[in-house]
Amino acid sequence: MTTAHNRVEVMHGVNLDMLGRRPAEHYGNITLDQLQVKVRGFARELDLEARFFNTNHEGEFVEHLHRVHQLTDGLILNAGAWTHYSYAIRDALEIVGLPTVEVHLSAVGAREEWRRHSVLEGLVLETVSGEGPDGYRKALGLLKERFGV
Repeated sequence: MTTAHNRVEVMHGVNLDMLGRRPAEHYGNITLDQLQVKVRGFARELDLEARFFNTNHEGEFVEHLHRVHQLTDGLILNAGAWTHYSYAIRDALEIVGLPTVEVHLSAVGAREEWRRHSVLEGLVLETVSGEGPDGYRKALGLLKERFGV
């Protein structure tokens, strides 16, 4: 008996709970709650089930990654600034071994030099950057392709 792969955990890291108060030229005016409603809708359109996790505490993010393999078939990570320096999150992602897409609302490659490097590189299927909320739709599509459903 095969199990359908359709569960996606969307993990938001540091300062993503401040969407709506962050610079609109980079992040738009959307709040985290509004973003999650959009992403849930995108997932439904693709017959995927989206769950959400958010924290401003790096250790909690790592601990959630340690447990998440029991809850999901794939990950979408927007780790915020941790993307650029958290080797603890990189190691936890490597341990969990789930297909993962990294997403950034802003075009990190066109911003400050320090934002142009991701410590998650090499562990993720793809990085989607600068597409705003629609980047999550693209990430969900990439995971659906990977699941083969």
